[in-house]
Amino acid sequence: MSSQRMSRVFVSTTAVAAAALMLTACGPSQPQTQGTTTPGTTSASPSTTPASPGASQSPSSSGTTQAGPGLCKAATLSAATDASGGGAAGSVYMKLNLTNTGTAPCLLKGYPGVSLTANADGAPIGAAATRDETTPIADVLLAPGQAGTAVLRYTQAANYSDCALTDAAGYRIYPPEDTASLFLPQPTSACSNANIALLSVGAFQPA
Repeated sequence: MSSQRMSRVFVSTTAVAAAALMLTACGPSQPQTQGTTTPGTTSASPSTTPASPGASQSPSSSGTTQAGPGLCKAATLSAATDASGGGAAGSVYMKLNLTNTGTAPCLLKGYPGVSLTANADGAPIGAAATRDETTPIADVLLAPGQAGTAVLRYTQAANYSDCALTDAAGYRIYPPEDTASLFLPQPTSACSNANIALLSVGAFQPA
């Protein structure tokens, strides 16, 4: 091929390439939508706002409960016995009544502690009362002026040949779960022997 013809071919090819390049540069640009995010747009909707403080629980639902009446205490009780229960085989059955002398309701529940004593301030004589569990434990709610009752049995001291006989001035009575006591004057005979149980008592019931 002559140098003149080759020069024509080269010029023609260069012209075509230049024209194509110009068309590409002047053409409309492609929109860049793929892989972009609109400003301010996130995965969470703007309407999703945190719950206001306390919204999950109203102030009235604090989870606390109002306390009920407390246990009756010796300081707001009076004691008395009623011997109308009768007796059998040398024993005397009586009702031990505790009356609420306070200004608020209180609860008697369970067994009293009972023992014979030489005087109002004296130590117990002999064995304390054993529990008679034939009567079930009950919640006895005492309004002011109301009483609860428990069956108290006293066995005659003279029934025991080995009794170390001594005089008692009355009964020392502990309300259930109380460390303070009441003194109920009622002179009787007692055994100082700690192994002789002259007394038994049941659980409190409504009077």
